[in-house]
Amino acid sequence: MAQQAEGLVYRSHPLRRIGKTIYYGSMADSHIIQMHVKESKTENDLEIATKVAVELHQRAGADQKSRDRIVKRSEKDSLYAAMDISAIWLERALAGK
Repeated sequence: MAQQAEGLVYRSHPLRRIGKTIYYGSMADSHIIQMHVKESKTENDLEIATKVAVELHQRAGADQKSRDRIVKRSEKDSLYAAMDISAIWLERALAGK
């Protein structure tokens, strides 16, 4: 019997949110996506992201600085667009492409 992951899952990878930062992927994998909501607006009592920074990070040794672990970065105008590019980047990175 397969175990179900706790929390949100998008395209078979877990999503974790800490404040305005969203992590996409498993910490046990070689790569993970970090999305940071930089700007948002409120419509009908709902907060909507209008500027999201997306970064693909690789797991590395303790001697490597965090900024050196960033493989790719981009900025998107919605959370939907950020999730779309994140899924593509993560799948390609984990496949070794």
